[in-house]
Amino acid sequence: MTHNVLVVDDEPKLCDLLASALSQNGITVFTAGNGLHALKVLECEDIDLVISDWRMPGMDGPQLLAEIKTRFPQLPVIVMTAYSTVKNAVQSMRNGAFDYIAKPFDIDELDITVSKALQFRDILKDNQRMRAELDEHQQIDSLVGDSPSFRRVLHAIDSVRESNATILLTGESGTGKEMVARAIHKHGNRADKPFVAVNCAAIPEGLLESEMFGHRKGAFTGAVADRIGRFQQADKGTLFLDEIGEMPLALQAKILRALQERVIEPVGDPRERKVDVRVIAATNKNLLDAVANKEFREDLYYRLNVFPIPLPALRERVEDIAPLARHFANTLGAAAGKRFSGFSAEALQAMANYSWPGNIRELQNCVERATIVASGSVIEEDDLPAYLFASRPADGGVLIEHNGVPADLEAALAEVEKSYILAALQQSNGVQAAAAQLIGISERSFWYRLKKLGIHVDKIVR
Repeated sequence: MTHNVLVVDDEPKLCDLLASALSQNGITVFTAGNGLHALKVLECEDIDLVISDWRMPGMDGPQLLAEIKTRFPQLPVIVMTAYSTVKNAVQSMRNGAFDYIAKPFDIDELDITVSKALQFRDILKDNQRMRAELDEHQQIDSLVGDSPSFRRVLHAIDSVRESNATILLTGESGTGKEMVARAIHKHGNRADKPFVAVNCAAIPEGLLESEMFGHRKGAFTGAVADRIGRFQQADKGTLFLDEIGEMPLALQAKILRALQERVIEPVGDPRERKVDVRVIAATNKNLLDAVANKEFREDLYYRLNVFPIPLPALRERVEDIAPLARHFANTLGAAAGKRFSGFSAEALQAMANYSWPGNIRELQNCVERATIVASGSVIEEDDLPAYLFASRPADGGVLIEHNGVPADLEAALAEVEKSYILAALQQSNGVQAAAAQLIGISERSFWYRLKKLGIHVDKIVR
């Protein structure tokens, strides 16, 4: 695993000496000339260890240590000082320093102390990762369902989990693509290595290349230090590229080369870096249509589509709604200190009748709300959010049929479209960007439909 170490000292020659010594052990070294500069680096970079001088102008070592313990409490700090009295050493340890070294220092002693500190940091990171995975509402073990369509997904996961093949997960927003990616990682041959997730649509286009491949100091405005990218962070592990269909064409060629050659080039650095990552990509778009429209590279599509796993929408696995709802009720109820024996028959029927445009994510949010408002051990129909019933056509409405055929097809389709949009807006508390994501369309398309259907967001009851 690559580690990042920040050296803080007002003597440039000493910074260079430490950088040279540590880099021989495969460590990426950042430097800062004072405490204030060090804090700026810590805000921008993922640092594993700080080695700081004791006496510096401006913010000195003890002040920097105090700031780090406040802002980054689990970040180990090694204090170095030419004034290595017992008093200073003891004081630094009491204030939270991991250890101290005296100037002039022995390189072998430095290596041993740094190695111990980095091992300590790795243990903390592993513990954080394990706690985060256990705390997630959508845990890997919540791959719940026994419908034929979902059994095919489980069979695909079992077939590919031990291989290093590139996987493409497809399906509507909210169908659990990241959950499936984590399941493949957790139960595969890279389970003890990092799982790194990147939402390609959430990162500004100008920063995406640096985010993926890293950059060298000075490569562009704001690049104040070297930084490793997500490919290197996921080395030996799994890189999950969510919403891959939103990746700019200019970057797709570099992603293709990284997948084919297993090498990357950080921005501003012509030297290649070898990486060993298992890539799982996901999209709610039809990539073949995107290829036809020149929005996605055909060669990258086929490189990603080595092992495709389509995820069914929740409305296509209605028999899984009840067990999923019970699972979420048990998990969320326990977190809130409540116990539920289940759902009433009416509540289960209401959930089965709903179309779930937001899929599993929407179901989880629905059940979370129900666990909050439910007063008994059984979740009743009245505990469910009102929007579940909004899509039921009223008598005499536009959906009246003649011998099974809508009297007005355009009006019927508009009513169905409106019900989906209203449900998404209710689920997102009126946030249009989130509602658009729930039903898998762009914000611009969502805004057009609001205008076409005469929906006023500020009038929607929440």
